[in-house]
Amino acid sequence: MPKIKPPVRTPHIDMTPMVDLFALLLTFFMLTTSFRPTEATVIDTPSSISEKVSPDKDVITILVGKDNKVFLTFDNGKDTAVLIRKEVLKKMAEQYKLTFSDKDLKTFSTGASFGMPMDKLKAYLNTADSKDREKFQTGIPVDTTDNQLNLWVRFIRLQNPNAEVAIKGDSEADFKAVKHVMDILQENQVNKFNLVTNLQKEEAKLEE
Repeated sequence: MPKIKPPVRTPHIDMTPMVDLFALLLTFFMLTTSFRPTEATVIDTPSSISEKVSPDKDVITILVGKDNKVFLTFDNGKDTAVLIRKEVLKKMAEQYKLTFSDKDLKTFSTGASFGMPMDKLKAYLNTADSKDREKFQTGIPVDTTDNQLNLWVRFIRLQNPNAEVAIKGDSEADFKAVKHVMDILQENQVNKFNLVTNLQKEEAKLEE
């Protein structure tokens, strides 16, 4: 009597759970990802072979554009209970006898890099259009008569003594402008700081 062969079934994988999982992960990353804010000016940094990564928190970054204008950005630190940017702006307002509303303080505390004189900052914070905001980005005064960058660095360091300092200078910026920023940092007892560069990849060559 011949044997009865069972029908051969082609293996089948149900991809429905995989699609559901992919959609769930995509939704999660879309809701939790925070995009890097746009900088006040475009900086074309020089290249180097250093692989040190800049920290995400507790960092003060001073930007020097190719036109030698100076901009600044700093974060609120690791302690989420205290908004460092808000407290620093209060100190600067007292120094220049200016008044900022709670809305202004909140907007500044969540903002990105900036660069304008103090008397233009309030108008900048109350301007919603991004293109109109760019008109205010004329650089922070660093001259001897009104060295506002010096005061910004001083008050930031008082609020966050552990913050690291980084200088992000354009490759076409005048070295004197960068040196002036270094002098301001040293006036505030900041003798250790980092220079932000692009990573230059070196090609491996075989020895002959």
